Amino acid sequence: MYADTLRSPELRHEVPLPAPDAMIYVEHNGTRRVFAGSLEIPRLEELDGLSASPLEALGVDELIAAGVSAREREPELVLRACRAEGVERVVVPGTFPVGVADHLRANGIEIDVDTALFDRRRRSKNEAELAGIRRAARASERAFARAREVLASRADVTCEDLRVEVARVFTDGGVVTPDPPIISHGAQTAVGHEPGHGLILAHEPIVLDLYPQDPESGCYSDMTRTFCVGTPPGELAGYADLCRQALERVLPAIRPGVTGAELHRIAAEVFSEAGHPTQLTKRPGEMLDEGFFHSLGHGVGLEVHEEPGLGRSGGELVAGDVVAVEPGCYRPGFGGCRLEDLVLVTEDGHELLTHFPYDLEV
Repeated sequence: MYADTLRSPELRHEVPLPAPDAMIYVEHNGTRRVFAGSLEIPRLEELDGLSASPLEALGVDELIAAGVSAREREPELVLRACRAEGVERVVVPGTFPVGVADHLRANGIEIDVDTALFDRRRRSKNEAELAGIRRAARASERAFARAREVLASRADVTCEDLRVEVARVFTDGGVVTPDPPIISHGAQTAVGHEPGHGLILAHEPIVLDLYPQDPESGCYSDMTRTFCVGTPPGELAGYADLCRQALERVLPAIRPGVTGAELHRIAAEVFSEAGHPTQLTKRPGEMLDEGFFHSLGHGVGLEVHEEPGLGRSGGELVAGDVVAVEPGCYRPGFGGCRLEDLVLVTEDGHELLTHFPYDLEV
């Protein structure tokens, strides 16, 4: 791999520290070696199971003296790392830089792109990653509690106000938000990833979809709750009840070996039985914008959305997977309800990682 650990989840899983500069990772014959700039060597040397070498070992000083630019040095250093480790054929993720790949191939290095291999390597979360996910989840729970407090105490709350409050809770809790959380209201809540804006009114849905990142591990949490100031209209209450039913049916079925497709089917049946369209009942080629129109969920870890998928083509779950389960029901022009929890797949079942009431009314 040739990447930095802030933007490459594949590399962050193997090199568990935040580093903004690209490094070269070569795993060969049981040895895991990282070539990096001198700034990172002390931290890399503290990691178990990794051997760290400076770029000087690859002749970076020679290349600089010859006037080779930084961009031109990058592919040459990767090539030299392969030769230093005796590697003639490599397997890389789909995110491997094209320019570097071209240089390696032009100099006799065979390259196989196998994104699925790298996905599988980080499916089962290690203890440090799980600890980070739990820290991020606790911060989300505190943020939901703070949002309810604000909604209950003021009549002039905007989505922007809640976003500020959530950010403050996250900062106090030591987590970060690389992307703004979804805090939408009214009809906005029926538009998937609409961030949300404007004054929140009574008796309308308010969707908070929070996905903070734990800086220490690089891992995310992902959790959604739907609120309503005052008595919810019957339609919204009905949507919330269906979402709770879907969670009640799906969660006991989560275990190693079950497929994401089967979990999606279990959830979809709840909504179709109530007369709402789903991905499993729609006509081929039809785009849904109402009912349970999205998949049931996805994996969560070093990315907010990663394998395994919990949709129509979702494969088997394995022990160590962390999945977000997020049933929802919506109507354009009105809005909707989504409830999302994080679940760890254990050797003999599952463990719920998120704990916050599903209560709709504030």
